[in-house]
Order: sequence, then C-alpha cells, then structure tokens
Amino acid sequence: MLQVLQHQKSGEILIEDVPVPTCPPNGILVQNVCSVISAGTEKTSVEQTQSSLIERLRKQPEQVRTVLENLKKEGIQSTINKVLSKLDSYKTLGYSTAGVVVESRCEIFSPGDRVACGGAGYATHSEFVSIPKNLACKIPPNVDFESASFATIGSIALQGVRQANPRLGEYVAVIGLGLIGLITVQLLKANGCFVAGVDIRPDNFELAKSFGCGLVSDGNPNSIQNLLAFTDGLGFDAVIITASTQSNEPTELALKIVRKKGRIVVVGSVGMNLPRSPFYEKELEYTIACSYGPGRYDKFYEEYGIDYPYPYVRWTENRNMRAFLDLIADKKINLSPLITHRFSIENAVEAYKLLTEGKENFIGILLTYGEKSKPIQRVVPSGIRAARKGRKRIGFIGAGNFAQFYLLPVLKNLDVELHTVSTATSANAISVARHFGFQYATTDSLSIIHNPEIDFVFIASRHDTHYQYVLESIKAQKPVFVEKPLVLNYSQLKSIEEEYAKNPVPLMVGYNRRFSPAFVFLKEKVSQRKQPLAIHYRVNAGFIPPDHWIQNPQIGGGRIIGEVCHFVDTLMFLTDSLPVSVFAETISHTLEQTPTNDTLAITIKFQDGSLGVIEYFSNGSSQMGKEYCEIFWENQSAILNNFESVSIYYKNRVTEKKFDGKKGHKEEMSATISNFENGESPIDFFGIKFVSLTTFAIIESLQTGRRILHNEFEKMLNEKIEGGE
Repeated sequence: MLQVLQHQKSGEILIEDVPVPTCPPNGILVQNVCSVISAGTEKTSVEQTQSSLIERLRKQPEQVRTVLENLKKEGIQSTINKVLSKLDSYKTLGYSTAGVVVESRCEIFSPGDRVACGGAGYATHSEFVSIPKNLACKIPPNVDFESASFATIGSIALQGVRQANPRLGEYVAVIGLGLIGLITVQLLKANGCFVAGVDIRPDNFELAKSFGCGLVSDGNPNSIQNLLAFTDGLGFDAVIITASTQSNEPTELALKIVRKKGRIVVVGSVGMNLPRSPFYEKELEYTIACSYGPGRYDKFYEEYGIDYPYPYVRWTENRNMRAFLDLIADKKINLSPLITHRFSIENAVEAYKLLTEGKENFIGILLTYGEKSKPIQRVVPSGIRAARKGRKRIGFIGAGNFAQFYLLPVLKNLDVELHTVSTATSANAISVARHFGFQYATTDSLSIIHNPEIDFVFIASRHDTHYQYVLESIKAQKPVFVEKPLVLNYSQLKSIEEEYAKNPVPLMVGYNRRFSPAFVFLKEKVSQRKQPLAIHYRVNAGFIPPDHWIQNPQIGGGRIIGEVCHFVDTLMFLTDSLPVSVFAETISHTLEQTPTNDTLAITIKFQDGSLGVIEYFSNGSSQMGKEYCEIFWENQSAILNNFESVSIYYKNRVTEKKFDGKKGHKEEMSATISNFENGESPIDFFGIKFVSLTTFAIIESLQTGRRILHNEFEKMLNEKIEGGE
C-alpha cells in the first residue's frame, strides 16, 4: 500500500510502498477514502523535522538530556548507534481519516461499515489503517466521506468549546481563524453564542463572517476597542485561542478582551509567558484543552479499548467525534467551504509543498485514495538484495528500540542473511528493513515462521506474543530465539514443553547476561570450587509507571516474569545448579501509582547448597549503576560493578579487571547462530523451563507469604493447568 512518510534525518516527504497493517485485537482494518492534512499540527511537525539537527535539539532540550544520560550509561559508540538508528527511520503523518471497514475484530463494527478514524500513529495518510475501536465511529448515512474525514479535527475544536463552557447568548472570541478556528466559530454559533473572530491575516475573514462571526478583527491595539464594543464594553465571556505560534501575543490579547471572571481556553500551540496582574485583577480561568477529549493519551482507553462509564464521563474523544459527525448530518456544520485543495495519495508531496512553501492560501487540504477495493499485500520488498548465497536466512519478528539497539546491529555483522523483518506498524517495518538490510518487510509475523526460505526465527515482539510465535516455530521445526520471557503463565509453559517434546528444535531465550565477558570471567573463577556459593545480586531497576504495558499481567507479564528472569538465569549459570526453594517479600506502602512488586527481595536455595539473594529495587536513583553482584566462596569474594569492572578479593590481595559495560548481547547472538547451525541451543530446554518456573514460584511466594519448595514447581505447573490458567 502507499503511505506518506517523512525521513527523520533528511526531512524529505516520501510516498512509499509499505506492507498493509494487520487488524488489531478489539479493532478494525480500514481502507481509507480520504484524509485531512492538519495545516497547523502537521506543518509544525514537518518543518521541525526539516530543520537542522542543531535547531531540532535547541527546540527539544529533553532529547539532549536523554542523549547525555545515555552517554553516561552506555558510552559514545552505543549512543551514536542509537541516534543514527533513530534518524534513519520514517515518521508517519496524519491523524484524521475516513474510509470503509475491510476487517473487524470487535463487536461494534462490521466489514463494509463507513467509519471516521482518529489518532496520530493510527489514522495516518495511507491506503489502509489499523484502528483500535475507541478511535473510530460510524458515519451517518447522509454524511459524505470528505466531511467525515474532518471528524478528529472537529473533535479538537469541540473539546475546546466544551472547556470554554459557553452559555446561550454569551460573547465568545476565537483567536486564530485557520481550520480549527473556523470550525470553532460554527460550533459556537450552533450553541447560540455571539462570536468574534481574530486573526493577524485577513484571508479568511469573509469565510468567518459567512459562518456567523458578528465581527472580525486583526487584533492590533487599535482594534481592541472595537472588539470590546462588540460586547457592549463588558468584555468577552470566553476566549478560545486556536492560533499556532510561538509568540505570546494571542495570550496577551485574550487577557485584554476577556471580562472579569471570564474564561480563556487554549486549543492551539501558543506562547504562555503569563503575566500575573491580569489574572489577579480579573480572577480569570485559564484552561488548556487536551486534544480530542477525555481518553486522549490514555493507553487503556485508546489501545486496549476500555471505555469510560457514560454517566461519569459524558464526552470522551470518541463521543466528541460522533457528536461532530451528528452536527454535520444535522447541517449545523458546513465543511465544504473549508476544503480548498484535493490531492491524490500519489501526489501527496505536492500537498506538503503547498503546506510549507506558503505560496497560496489554504485551509483544508484533502488526500484522496479512491473508493475502489484494493488488494491487501502484507509482505513487500525493501529494495535490498541478498549479498551472498549459502548463508542461513533470518526472519525477525518485532523490532522495537531494544531489538534495534542491541540485537539487530550484531546480527547485521554476522555471517547470516537478513531475509524478512516483521513489526506491528508498516512504517517501522520498512524503516528497519532498509536500515539493517532485510530483503523484505512485513506486518504478518506468522508469514515469517511459515516461509520455507527462512531458516532461523528471531522473536523480539511484545511479551504477550512470545508464546504463540515460539509454539508455531517449534511446530514448523525451525530453530527459534525469543527475547525474555519465554511465556507469561503456567499454561503456556506446559504447551511449549509438550510441543518441544515432539519437536526438540533448538530453542533459545534471550538471557544475555550469562554471555557477558564479566560474568564469563566470574564463572571461570568459581569453576574449581568445592563448596557452595553465596551470591548477592542487587538490581537498581528504575521506576516504570503502572499504566506501562509491561506492568499489565496479560500483556507484559509484570516485571518479575519480564525481567527478574534474567537474574534467576544468571544465578543458575554461576552455580550450575537448579533452585530447590524460593522465598520473596516486597516493601509495603499505600501509594497507588507505585507497584509494590517492583521492589522486592528474593532468596533462592540451589541443589548444590548455594544461596542466592536477588534484590530488585525500583525506588532508587537513576544516577546509580543498575547492576551489582557479589559472590562469596572458600575465603574469596568477588564484586561485579555494572559490567564495568570485577574485583577479586583473595587472601591479602585485591585484583581488578576492567570491562566495557556491555551485557553480553553480542556474544549471545554469536553463540545462538553458531549453535543453531549445529542443531543445538546455548542453553538446554530444562534450564530454560526452570527459569520460568522459578519466576512463577516467586509470584506464588509473594501471594502466599511462604517458601516454595522444589517439588512444588512441577506440581504447581500441573495444578495450574488443571485450574485453567
């Protein structure tokens, strides 16, 4: 399919052939008929990306801080690789579209439904879009696609009006008569208000008058008296700012024309250097409207489809979209005069030139796609050819930041052929394919597993997908590497175990720390021991908010299953032994936004008598190193400090060996490829299975408050299956 993309480094606008996205769970796949280019939001975004890197960093100091923090933690080369990977990628554009449902995985919509769609990253300028159900609504029968494509932009204007809370007969000023400003004027007139429009350019004054503006003004100091006279000298009850400028002038004007105890609502992006005196003297309300309305930026609402209860949140972003479509259907809103330009998707580059060059006046710019049904193609060539025949071909599923920063750079330099990469979004799939040299890009992950040309499958997708992809890979008898965790629950582990018994293909889980030079060095030091080890592993894990996907038990599995598994495996590696008992405790508090299971201490006893304590803390300072491991044995001690050094204490001497801070990803990838080529795995399946069982036992210990014994591990595995988990 065709999609409008912008290259992050060059800023160039491109029309690329990318794979069609898949229909999301609890969502729909839509074939676009038309989409609206948002003159304000998209122009700012495009121009910012087209500016120099220095200028971009100057305007985004938070990114500079992120780079500096990464330099401290990972060094120059790793930071450079991350920055280059980010720059050599594509950004999607657009957030307001209309089209026809071609596939549905929710009860609200059916194929053939006409729908309006919203959301940056979802309702993009592309022939097909993948939309969660709360970001789409049905189009009324008497509303055409062109008008419906404004629904998301209209909901922004509608949310601004709701925040202003205008009453019948009140005076309201709209500062900024662009697309959203002109829609706002119509909404206010439909609400029974007396409206004045202000803009520094008179281009749209006549149009604003036709929509019901009783007065239009350029807002200069000489016209302020005219604006006040429009309100009989009392001032406006509310002022809605829809302008887009870095200047503070719209805010200053609003302060001058609003009445005492009036309301100012900011919808656009404007300067907010607010003087105290007018607020103090007039006792003003100052509000910033949040985009489309309640639900915006809430992952549970937008991504997972969990709606807010109607009696308590009357107007969500979806209900705002529907209300705007109903206003169009009732002819309270007229969008036809706002459509000044139309371009086919093939000519979208010309549309953006119009936007950025400013050679002629524009308001609403539409991209059209046609209503004829189009083929769905989910695997597309990247334009990169295989470099050499005879090498093992890799299929890679999931390519987020972790994969792009730690796994793919290593695989790219090994003696393998990168064949196909799959990601959830079309733009990311083609970005990763071209940056790392894959021959094909796809959004269909299962097609990689079932492709006979692919020899090895690598999985680095979201945690809740690991089980399905690993199981399918085993059934297809293909060696498979999966980033941790292997599974999220007992039932999945049991299914993997049963399938593996029938098809024991090489299976590897991404427990990279055992491959790091620092831990390999320590393993050599303790390999000649005659007595058990005592190990203390402290992890300064850092805070992750409770609404992050990794904290969701069904999606990320939580941090114990998702990350503590690393440290369980490392202890098993050092001891060469299996756990025989587990006991865990967390801190206790009543802070709602701080999960307790993120800060805990775990005690593990091993078959050989060794004792391991894992302290996994999320409440520490980010300035402190993340990982610190102490090992005690036979009158010797060792300290691993964040993979940067290992100190050995023996008799009256202390020796120190320096390392580069790397955690073994390079060595892990090399070992995986080498073993897969020999039909083997770097870690045996029994050990992999026991890591997962141990993390489940940790959770069991937290829930029951007791020590979980070795013989209960397998017993719980069978009991949980019978219980239906």
